[in-house]
Amino acid sequence: MEDASVECSESHISKIGRLQLLDGPSRCAGRVEVLHDQRWGTICDDGWDLADANVVCRQLGCGTAVLAPKAAHYGRGQDTIWLDDVNCTGMEESIFDCKASAWGDNNCYHGEDAGVLCSDSGVPISVELRLVNGSTRCNGRVEVFHNDTWAALCDHGWGMAEAQVVCRQLGCGEALLAPIGSHFGQGYGQMWPGNINCTGSESALFTCKTRHWSNSTCHPWTSAGVVCAEGDQIRLVNYGSRCAGRVEILHNKLWGTVCDKNWDLLDANVVCRQLGCGRALSAPGQAQFGQGTGIVWLDGMNCTGFEYSLSACSAKPWGITSCDHWEDAGVVCSDSIIPEPAHLRLVNGSHRCAGRVEVLHEEMWGAVCDHAWDKKDAEVVCRQLGCGTVLSASGEAHLDAGSHRVWLDNVSCEGTEPALMKCRASPWGKSSCSHGKHASVVCSGSAVSSFAPVRLVGGPGRCAGRLEVFHNEQWGTVCDDRWEIPDAAVVCRQLDCGVVISAPLRAYFGHGQGPMWLDDVNCTGTEAALSECKFKGWGIHNCYQHEVASVVCSGSGISDLVDLRLVNGSDKCSGRLEVFHDQRWGTVCADGWDLAEAYVVCRQLGCGAARSASSFSQFGEGPHLTWVDAVECTGMERALFECKVKLWGAQSCKSKGYASVVCSAAVDIDLRSPEALRLVNGPHRCSGRVEVFHSQQWGTVCHDDWDLNDANVVCRQLDCGTAVSALRMSSFGRGSGPIWLEGVRCRGTEATLAECPVKPRGLHGCSHLEDAGVVCSGSGMSNVSTLRLVDGLSECAGRVEVFYNNEWGTVCDDNWDMSDAAVVCRQLGCGTALSAPGSARFGWGSSRIWLDEVSCTGEENDISQCKAKTWGVHNCHHGEDAGVVCSDATLLLMWDAGG
Repeated sequence: MEDASVECSESHISKIGRLQLLDGPSRCAGRVEVLHDQRWGTICDDGWDLADANVVCRQLGCGTAVLAPKAAHYGRGQDTIWLDDVNCTGMEESIFDCKASAWGDNNCYHGEDAGVLCSDSGVPISVELRLVNGSTRCNGRVEVFHNDTWAALCDHGWGMAEAQVVCRQLGCGEALLAPIGSHFGQGYGQMWPGNINCTGSESALFTCKTRHWSNSTCHPWTSAGVVCAEGDQIRLVNYGSRCAGRVEILHNKLWGTVCDKNWDLLDANVVCRQLGCGRALSAPGQAQFGQGTGIVWLDGMNCTGFEYSLSACSAKPWGITSCDHWEDAGVVCSDSIIPEPAHLRLVNGSHRCAGRVEVLHEEMWGAVCDHAWDKKDAEVVCRQLGCGTVLSASGEAHLDAGSHRVWLDNVSCEGTEPALMKCRASPWGKSSCSHGKHASVVCSGSAVSSFAPVRLVGGPGRCAGRLEVFHNEQWGTVCDDRWEIPDAAVVCRQLDCGVVISAPLRAYFGHGQGPMWLDDVNCTGTEAALSECKFKGWGIHNCYQHEVASVVCSGSGISDLVDLRLVNGSDKCSGRLEVFHDQRWGTVCADGWDLAEAYVVCRQLGCGAARSASSFSQFGEGPHLTWVDAVECTGMERALFECKVKLWGAQSCKSKGYASVVCSAAVDIDLRSPEALRLVNGPHRCSGRVEVFHSQQWGTVCHDDWDLNDANVVCRQLDCGTAVSALRMSSFGRGSGPIWLEGVRCRGTEATLAECPVKPRGLHGCSHLEDAGVVCSGSGMSNVSTLRLVDGLSECAGRVEVFYNNEWGTVCDDNWDMSDAAVVCRQLGCGTALSAPGSARFGWGSSRIWLDEVSCTGEENDISQCKAKTWGVHNCHHGEDAGVVCSDATLLLMWDAGG
């Protein structure tokens, strides 16, 4: 390079320089370094892309570029950064023929060093990676995609460095373990023939050094595994179920809690989803599952309810909070409602908590021999059945003992086990119990009638309300000091009302009358009755009458008020209110219905604030079934079941109207009819850019969050079958009207787009470059047959691009001829083929090369019907992109000229 070139802002680099790739798995993959002025230096990644990488690979004789990694993917260099803003066309023979800033002129640091991975790098590891046969996506047997199938990795040399790279590539946090010896099973496929050696700092497994074996000595019982920390682990603690408790999250290797400020059902739903625990029933705050210790990690949570992990929700930065642990948030999920233990029972007693012990094995009930049976064994049984503490443990002789199968013998418990099956015992069915005596238990729960009676009053039924206890011939209340979920759980058990949903404070169901009998109640949650718990002496307290404890149990039916919907409105945030109960949807009576109740509904549904609360049948009559007769909210509740509710069909509705709501997040666009929706600019009415009709004008849908679930709803609404693909980035051209919708989030099962959550109209930040599109099966187009010609003078001439796997890509010109071009022209309705140019006549594409060695007869109607290599398999670069000129291209040009 001439010295004068240094003075230029952009120069053609001299061919004198030398080039190398360092710190990669082979000479054809690594950090790009060039030699100038007798010193090696790096290239900044500003503007670095596959065209630049292709030139590097060609210059080194390494085939074509597979990747053009940025951000010091192969580690940071140490010397001068020689080049910046490199801009190759891809046709150059040398990187030094490309345009770039002057030597040494850059605004970069080594964290921006450019890299290259070439096709001849000798890296046989696929970019595709998965973990299988584990409990989550972040632990399991390591498999890579090899020879069109999944192959397990051999554990030769496998260690924590390799595991760390796998966890990083999968976004699963830190590596915890690197199990070997087929810890996660052997699998049924082939073994990848080689081993891998990582430093632990690589961003992906395919960038590690590899060694290929010609004669593999790896066996299926020697596969490698990984256990990752899974990023943000979450748990619910201090309750008897993994699906209910105080919320704790792992961050920076420390468990911490979540503040209850802004904590609501939307946040709780994300927790339940992340844990696989169903839906949220309640989101208790004020440390109702006890106060945690250590740091409060999250504050100001604001989830939409659709996130898959709590850390994906909006919140203050980690550890930034003004909260204390008395404000720790909790969750009760629907899967915490667990039936009585199905594998253990007490029979032939006076109560379910007393009798002969029986266990279920191989779908048959059998007894337990009383050999060595004692109070420790019985304690486990009482705890497992929720029957309090053990009163007696004995053997029981039976005249018909011979007819009783004996499943267990020589049971030996420590007394702390959660279930009888966790205790030591003889093998199933192996017993010498010839004397006919079987183990029996009497638990404290069997004497429940001797406990102080309790009741719940002022609520919607006997299983929800203000807690009252009967003592000295008088009913009295319980102070809410230290009142928590485990205490309420005992009340629900004592009343046979299912499991606890919430433990409201501050006289939620009214102040009540009479003395305050109990204060500072402290239950473990396993007691059979409230009076078994610790508390101050009867009548001893320092509370006011407004500090009264309440309980809501699942048996109240209030948990059904979690399932709400608004129907017959413009979208999910407006319409007639319905609740799901007894497997049927029913309405809510409009007696007393106003904005306070509407605010709670909008909040529970994640639909913003209430705009209006109608007490007449504005949105139709709906089913002739009124489930809720009256609702009374303050407007501050987080969910409808926290309001005072008169439930389940008492049929005392005076207004004869149905409660309706319009929330602020409602989209004032009626999307219910097929006429409000269309697909345009595609080859068929069932494929094209999505447009909706509002205010006498068609407008588009922004592609934010757009996926196959959304596309499926569009196809269903238009009677176009199922979705083949959900297109983004204006794949069917840019619209010209308003952008009516953004942030569409369908489940995929909705009948119309109106039922899907969307952002409020006018809150989008999109442009028409981001218009969403859809290809439906009813269009007659396969997943691979979407076709276009680009960068020509008209839509009937240009570079051939096909749409596959949600991405546009080019066609290699190997074997490309007029027969192939004829099919393209026919498919596009562009007449006959005039020419089939190759060698990127219409410019280089920038994405995938989807097809190579296409061989059409010329009679096909769709290019996907022609013979070709497997999708994505080729030995080409974009300098070989195929093109087509059709006869209608000249007509279009003549028309334009004449116009």
